[in-house]
Amino acid sequence: MELKFDVQGMTCSACSAAVEREVSKVDGVSSVAVNLLTNSMKLEADKSRIPAILQAVDDAGYTATPADAPEGVREAADPFEKEAEAKKRRLIFSVALLIPLLYISMGSMMGLPIPAFLAGTENLLSFALAQAILTTAILFLNRHYYKNGLKSLWKRHPNMDALIAIGSGAAFLYGIYVIFQLSYGFGHGDMERVMHFGHELYFESAATIVVLIDFGKWLESRAKHRTSDAIRGLMDLTPKTATVIRDGAEMRVSVAEIALGEKIVLKPGENVPVDGTVVEGISSVDESALSGESIPVEKSEGDALMAATTNGSGRLVFTADRVGEDTTIAKIIALVEDANATKAPISKIADRVAGVFVPVVIAIAAIVGIVWLLLGYGAEFALRLAISVLVISCPCALGLATPVAIMVGTGRGAKAGVLYKSAESLEVLHEADTLILDKTGTITRGKPFVTDVVALDRDPEAFYRMAYALEKSSEHPLAEGVIRGFEARYPNASADRVTDFESLPGRGLRGKIDGRWIYGGNITLMEEMGQDLSPIEQALDEALAAGKTPLVFADEDEVYGFIAAKDIVKANSPRALEALRKLGKKIVMLTGDNEKTAHVIAASLPIDTVHAGVLPDEKESVVRRYQEAGKVAMVGDGINDAPALARADVGIAIGAGTDIAMESADVVLMHSDLLDVVSATKLSEATIRNIKENLFWAFFYNVICIPVAAGVFYIPFGLTLSPMIAALAMSLSSVFVVTNALRLNFTKLDTDRGEREAEAAPEAKIYRLNATSHPQKGYTHKYSGSGKEKIQMDKKILELDGMSCNHCVGRVDQALNALEGVKAQVTLDPQQAVVEGENLDADALKKAVEDAGYTVKSVR
Repeated sequence: MELKFDVQGMTCSACSAAVEREVSKVDGVSSVAVNLLTNSMKLEADKSRIPAILQAVDDAGYTATPADAPEGVREAADPFEKEAEAKKRRLIFSVALLIPLLYISMGSMMGLPIPAFLAGTENLLSFALAQAILTTAILFLNRHYYKNGLKSLWKRHPNMDALIAIGSGAAFLYGIYVIFQLSYGFGHGDMERVMHFGHELYFESAATIVVLIDFGKWLESRAKHRTSDAIRGLMDLTPKTATVIRDGAEMRVSVAEIALGEKIVLKPGENVPVDGTVVEGISSVDESALSGESIPVEKSEGDALMAATTNGSGRLVFTADRVGEDTTIAKIIALVEDANATKAPISKIADRVAGVFVPVVIAIAAIVGIVWLLLGYGAEFALRLAISVLVISCPCALGLATPVAIMVGTGRGAKAGVLYKSAESLEVLHEADTLILDKTGTITRGKPFVTDVVALDRDPEAFYRMAYALEKSSEHPLAEGVIRGFEARYPNASADRVTDFESLPGRGLRGKIDGRWIYGGNITLMEEMGQDLSPIEQALDEALAAGKTPLVFADEDEVYGFIAAKDIVKANSPRALEALRKLGKKIVMLTGDNEKTAHVIAASLPIDTVHAGVLPDEKESVVRRYQEAGKVAMVGDGINDAPALARADVGIAIGAGTDIAMESADVVLMHSDLLDVVSATKLSEATIRNIKENLFWAFFYNVICIPVAAGVFYIPFGLTLSPMIAALAMSLSSVFVVTNALRLNFTKLDTDRGEREAEAAPEAKIYRLNATSHPQKGYTHKYSGSGKEKIQMDKKILELDGMSCNHCVGRVDQALNALEGVKAQVTLDPQQAVVEGENLDADALKKAVEDAGYTVKSVR
C-alpha cells in the first residue's frame, strides 16, 4: 500500500538522497520518492513496516512522521508560510548583529571612526573579543546549520549544512585561535606575534556566510510560497461552513460535519460546500473554476452540483451526495499533491550526483587547502579558499531543480483542468510519438443529433411531431437524439398521445397514435413489414454515405419518411488534432464503429490512421502494436477504454469519462475537450524544458564556480572568491532556480478561458420529399422495379445462449457478418441473431457462432 511521511531536517538534495538510500534498504519497501520541496516521502510498503521505515530515516540523520490522511478539503494554509516567517525573524536578528560586527571589523579600513577602546594596537585583543562575541551570537541564532551538519557527518551522509558548518566553523575556530595568539603575544611581550595575527581575524566571514545564506533561504521560501498558489487557490474555493436543514430548522455548521444525504441550503453568491443533487429551487451556477466554462449553467431539481462552484442569484436546496475527500474538488487537490510527491525520471540524474556530491566537495576543499599550503601561500590564504569551495558548492539548486518545476507545472495544469497523476506522466507525455484516440465521446460528442428530417408527401413539422411522440416513450440513444432535436427546435410544442407502446429489440418500436399503429425503426423492420422504400431510396443512400443512421417511420400501409441522426465531431476536435499534428504526433483513431462510419468521421479531420470495428479487448492489443515503434499516449473516456489506457505509456482520461477510465489513466482532463490534450502536451514539454534549464544551471554553476573558488585562476589572473561572495552566489543560485520554475505560470495554453468554442447542436435540415418527383430506382440490394417485388432472400433466426454482454454480441456479429452474402443483426435481449441472405446454410451459420465460443439453441 501507499504510505506518506513528513520528513524534518532536510536542506538539500544530498539529504533527500540519503533518506531514499536508507529507506530503500528496508525489507518490503518496493519504491520510495522523497520530495525536498515539500519535505515529504511517498513509498510503497505494508503498514507493518512503518517502525522500520522511521528507524531508517533516523539512521540517515533525519526525523519522519506518518502523514495523516486528509479528511476532505483542508484549509488553504501555505505549507511554506511558517517556514518563511521563522526565516524572516532569524534573518532580522542576524542582520541586526551583523551590522555592528561589520562596522567594527571593517570600519577603520573605510575611514570610519570606531570606539576608542577598540582602536589601536594596544586594544587588538578587545577588538578581537568584540567580534567574537557578536559572531557567537549570530552563529547561535543559526545553530541549526551546525546541529544538522554535524549530525549528517556523524551519520556519514554529509549534506549542505555540513558544508556550511565546516566552512563557517573553520573561520570561527581560526578566529578563536587568533585570540589565543594575541593573548600570548600581549602576555609575553611578543609584539611581532601580535602584529602578525592582528590582521588575520575572519570572524566577519564566518558570520556573513551564514547571514547571506539566511538571506538566500528567505528569498527561496518566498518564491516557494508562489509555487503552491495553485493548490491554495483550489482549497480557497470550498467554504469552511454551510447552512444545513436539521429537524426542520436551518443551522450553520462546519463543512466537515455535513453527512451524506443531508439537505443543504445554498444562498445567492455562496460557494457549493459538497457535491450533491438539487431538490428545490432554480438558479445559475458558475462552474468555471472546475470546468473552465465561463457561461453559468442553469440548475434546477435533479441537476448535479459540484463543490467549489459558485451559486448565482437564486436559492437552492440540495442533498449531499459526496462529502469530505470524496468530492470532486478534494480529488483534484489530491491528484495535484500526489503528482508533487512523485519524481520524474529526469530527476534521477540529480539524485545520483547528489548522493556523492557533498563528500566529493569536502575532499576537494581539503585538497585545495593542502595544495595552497604546500605552495607556500600561508594558512590564512589556504583556509580562505578552502572555505570558499565548501560554501559555494552547496547543492541547494540541484535539489530544487526538479520538484519546484513539477509543483508549478502541475499547479498550472490544475488551473487549466489538466491533472497529472505523477511526475512521470508529466515527463513522458510530450515524448509520445503516437496519439491514439477513441472516437465516441472523445473526438465526437458521444450522442446522436438529428441532422435530417425527411417527410414523404406530408407536412414535415407534423411528421417530426409524430416521430417525437413515438420516440418519447423509448430510452434508446437514437430516440434521445430525436427528443433532444425536436425540443430544441420547438421548445413549447406538445406531443401526441401514444398508446400500446412496444419496443422491438434490434429493429425499432411501435405504438398507436389516434388509433393507428405507427412504426419507427431501421431498414430491417421496414423490410419485415414489406414497405416500399424506393421513394426515399436516394435520400437514404445519401444519409448512409454520410455516416448517418436513419430511423424510418411508417404505418402498416405506407412509409411516412425518415429521420437521420449521427454522432457529430466536437467543435474543438479539428483544431486540437491539427495542433497535435504540428507537435509531431501521429494521430490514430480507434473505434468499435463500422468502417464506413469511422472513415466518414476521419475524412474531415487530420487523422493519419483509422482502426474501426475494434472490440474492447482488441484496443489494448492495438496500443501494444504501436508501442513497438515508440511511445504511445491513449485518450479515452469509457469502461471499454480502460485496458488500452492502462497499457499505453501515458493514458489520458477525458473529463466526461467513467471512474474506471480515470483510475486507469495517468492524466485526467476535467473537460470533454481535445484541446486539453494539446494543453497537457505543451505543459509537459514546457515543464521538462524548465527542469532541464534548472539542472543545467545547477551543474553549470558548480562546474564554473568551484574552480574559481579553488583559486585555479589566481596565479594567471589574480582571481579568487571570498567566502562572503561565495555564500551570496550559492544562495542566489537557489533563488534563480525557483524563480525560473515560476515562469511556467505564464505558459500559454489552448484551454485558457475564452479559447474554447461553444458546443452547439447542428441545425437539422427539414424538408418534404415528393414521391412523384423522384424516379423509383428500386432499393439497393433489396428491391427492384417500382413496386414491392422482392428479390428472393432467406431469413433465419438463431436462438443463442452464452452471451452476457455487448462484447459477446460484437463477437457473434463479427463472426456471422464475415460469411459471404450474409447480413446479421445480433441482440443481447433476447439472445438471438436475425440473419438474411441468399440460400442460407443453417449448418454454416451454427458453426460460425460456435467457433466464436457461443451456443446455438435453435434455428428457425
